[in-house]
Amino acid sequence: MYKYIAQIWKRPKENLGELWKSRLVQWRKDPVVKRIENPTRIDRARNLGYKAKQGVFVARVRVKKGMRKRPKTSGGRKPRRSGRFFPLDKPKQTVAEEKAARKFPNCEVLNSYWVAEDGNHTWYEVILVDRTSPSVQKHKNLKDITRSRGRVFRGLTSSGKKSRGLRKK
Repeated sequence: MYKYIAQIWKRPKENLGELWKSRLVQWRKDPVVKRIENPTRIDRARNLGYKAKQGVFVARVRVKKGMRKRPKTSGGRKPRRSGRFFPLDKPKQTVAEEKAARKFPNCEVLNSYWVAEDGNHTWYEVILVDRTSPSVQKHKNLKDITRSRGRVFRGLTSSGKKSRGLRKK
């Protein structure tokens, strides 16, 4: 079943059509970080470690596309130094994970995946694990994550490891 769901998500605009457009309209109105009941891409979420159990949930995060705008400097400086638009040094997926981690301070980021994008924004779904949940602390794979704090800020998620050059793809 997951194989067929993954094929749909290879070309979502063509395969989902009107549903895709209506979702994007709704997601633009939603807050930047929103906790959701179920993952939009269940195949990808399960592949990255999502479990439908207490203490594990998903948040959809919106990230702006484009370059970072630096404030204009006041006073006299060389014109050569007056650039204002600079690329961010970390990937947008990592930025999305950090936004989710700040919104839910009692949780750790397990992983994240791409969901949608339009001209202005990109949406990611971030899998979060509640550090204090008893069902998470008993789980053999998730209990190691609950012991550490701030994984995403130390570059220990999959996206963070990739930007640090610790992964081949």
